[in-house]
Amino acid sequence: MNGLNIIQHPLIQHKLTLLRDKKTDHMDFRRLTKELTGFMLYEVMKDYPLQEIEIETPLVKTKGHILAREISLVLILRAGLGMVDGLLELVSNARVGHIGLYRDEKTLKPVEYYVKLPTNLPETDVIIADPMLATGGSGAKAVTLVKKAGAKDIKFVCMVAAPEGVQVLRRAHPDVPIYTAALDDQLNDHGYILPGLGDAGDRLFGTK
Repeated sequence: MNGLNIIQHPLIQHKLTLLRDKKTDHMDFRRLTKELTGFMLYEVMKDYPLQEIEIETPLVKTKGHILAREISLVLILRAGLGMVDGLLELVSNARVGHIGLYRDEKTLKPVEYYVKLPTNLPETDVIIADPMLATGGSGAKAVTLVKKAGAKDIKFVCMVAAPEGVQVLRRAHPDVPIYTAALDDQLNDHGYILPGLGDAGDRLFGTK
């Protein structure tokens, strides 16, 4: 599927399998989410531009490379909060934005209730993070909101995706690549991904 990047690294697939297991409690689910997010970010940033600079080691002057552009992380609440530590451990100077969306249980459409984004969003590369891309409504809405704030270079990162959600996001924003650890089978009648993770927010925070 054009624009969809499925990351097949053995460590990512190993962590994802443990994450899926219903026997995994909220403490381990939280830890695995952080670890899996960090591993995925390596792949997401493999073609990231670098800037050459000169530094001085304890012995001599030398040239090296640093990231050429600042990164903004935009989390879709509430489950996206589980991914922030894995992202910030690798890109500690990133600015973090939050988009609060919930899904109307009858229409399955996203309802916006909170948006707080970095003020310099247009000058940064943006990574939108949510553990699951299910119906695609929330993902597409989040991309629309960051574009409205001026973002131009945007990537969407999730741990599992449904084909329906990928199609919705790609149709709405064909310029935004999707990175995921798995393309799952389908959505059920309630809009949950099969086999999926269950309710990632409840599993992260132990609320069910």
